[in-house]
Parts: sequence; structure tokens; C-alpha cells
Amino acid sequence: MATVFADKFDDGTAQPATEAMAGSVAGKVAAPAETGGSAVSPLSGFMAKWGQTIVAPVLGILAFLGLWAVLAPQVDTSLGALPGPVEVAEQGVSLFGEWQAARETEAQFYADQEARNAQAMAAGNTAAVRDFEYAGPPTFLDQIFTSLKTVALGFGLATLVAVPLGLAAGLSPLFNAAINPLIQIMKPVSPLAWLPIVTMVISATISSVDPILPKAFVISALVVMLCSLWPTLINTAVGTASIDKDLLNVGRVLKLGWFAKLRRLVLPASLPYIFTGMRLSLGVGWMVLIAAEMLAQNPGLGKFVWDEFQNGSSQSLARIMFAVVVIGFIGFGLDRIMMSLQALVSKNHQI
Repeated sequence: MATVFADKFDDGTAQPATEAMAGSVAGKVAAPAETGGSAVSPLSGFMAKWGQTIVAPVLGILAFLGLWAVLAPQVDTSLGALPGPVEVAEQGVSLFGEWQAARETEAQFYADQEARNAQAMAAGNTAAVRDFEYAGPPTFLDQIFTSLKTVALGFGLATLVAVPLGLAAGLSPLFNAAINPLIQIMKPVSPLAWLPIVTMVISATISSVDPILPKAFVISALVVMLCSLWPTLINTAVGTASIDKDLLNVGRVLKLGWFAKLRRLVLPASLPYIFTGMRLSLGVGWMVLIAAEMLAQNPGLGKFVWDEFQNGSSQSLARIMFAVVVIGFIGFGLDRIMMSLQALVSKNHQI
């Protein structure tokens, strides 16, 4: 049993006391101070527990919305006054209503087509049976899903390229010295510079007759890949190079093969760095995608913003601002997803 020295005998030796005894003495000493002091109010307890996680963020958002509502009407543009939060929210509701109407129109189109085909089959006129795809214009929600699919493909390709190269650079100083100048040169290149090169290469490579993937989709995904792979590559290389040398020496003593050493030693130790790079790459890829879609007029949120800008109606500015808010929320959500995935994969490792 653990002891503390609480008192002394007459001869000067320390008298051991149990923790329970010490706790009781401390409680007796502290009791008058507690009864004499002021009690903690429920509001103070709530602020101490939830102040930084809930109250402060909510107050900050409300303050921002208030400033936006006050200052927006004072800014005049070619399309009228800058819309406030209420006008932007109204356009969000309108865009959702347009999506619902488009889904109903699509359902009616397929129902009518099925009825016509059934009549043709009943009349024995099989040549009149036609199966057409609905070709209505994409709605705002359709553009969101298109952008998410594009960034997923580009980010996946970037990860497949960056992680192996980063591992090789971290394990081999010679390989790291060879590719480091290329990384430093390619990393700051803008997506607007990559876009015409990728467009010409893909146009010359992919056939225009019934391709497996649409050209615009592949072009946007490759631009995302070229601009977003560098954070993952650099962080993977740094994480691999910083592995404790003693850990690698243990692998040599155990005579682990190259693949076993990579799987059991290198990857677990460098996972936090890899996921940090992947989070950065995903954020970069999402920003790059919007710019690439705007410039190349490829389907997605970037094209929606550009089309509304070209439209120039009284509602266009509010729709553009609503798209900006949605883009920000999606970027935040993607980062949270990566954080959750990192915690899931690395739960047995220190992050």
C-alpha cells in the first residue's frame, strides 16, 4: 500500500500514513475553504466545458453573418447590391427546388418512354422501340456530385503516385537527391498552366467515339492529380526518413525481407506523416478542381459559378455566393473525413 509521511513520532522519525488517511486529512483542511468560498455557478461550468467548442464558434459565425447583412447592401455591383445572407439562403432553397423539378421531369421522361415502348411491343413494331438517356441540363446538386467524383479520382491517382515515390525517397538518400529538384520545380506550377497541356494530351489520346470516361472528366481529374500529389509525396518522404534507425536495425537483425520491413516497420511509423500529406493534398485538389472547371468549362461546381457569372441575371450573384459557401462546407467536410480515416487507421499509433 502506498504511504505518505504525515506526522512524526516524539523521537523525530516519520510516521507513515495511508493514502486514505492523507485524503481524509486533506478533506478536513479543505472543507472550511469550500464552505467559505463562493459556489461555482451553472453558467460558469457550462462556459468552462462548452465555451471553446460551441459558444465561441457560434458567436463568431453570428457576428460574421451580422456584419455581412449590414455591409452587403452598401456594396453596389453591376448586378445590383451585394446579396446578404437571407438572399443567398433563398437562392439555395430555389436551387434545391430546381433539382426536385428536374428529377420529376426525368422520371416522367422515362415513364413516357417506357409507355411508348410497351405500345410498340404490343403492336409488334419492335423497330419503334427506343431507349434514350435523359439529356436535361445538370442541376446544382448534379454539379456537386460531378465535382466530388472528379476530385476523388484525381486524389486517388495522386495518392497512388505520391506514396510509393515518397517511400522510395525517404528510404534512399540517392533517390531523394535525384527527384528533389524536380519536386521543387513542379510543385509551384499553377493548375492554369497544366490545364492546356493536359487538355491537348488527353484529346490526342482518348478517342472521341464513345470513350469509357468523358474527356472533360479525365482532364479535370489529371489536373487535380498533378497539382495535389506534392504534399503527400513530401510528407511521406519526411516521415520515412525520420524513422528511428534502431527500428530499421531490428529489421536487419530479424532478417526481414524488403516487403516485410516496409509493411511492419516503415509504413506504421510513417502513417501520421502520410495522412497529414493526404489531408493537405485533398484540400489543394479541391481548390484546384474549381479553378480547372471554370477555365476549361468542364462539368462541375466551377462551371456552375462561371455560367452564373456569364448569365448576369439579378439572381446570379446570390447563386454564386451560395456556391462559394457550399464549396467551403464541402472542403471542410472532406478534411473531417480524412481526419476520421487517419484516426481509424492509426488508432494504435501515436499521431
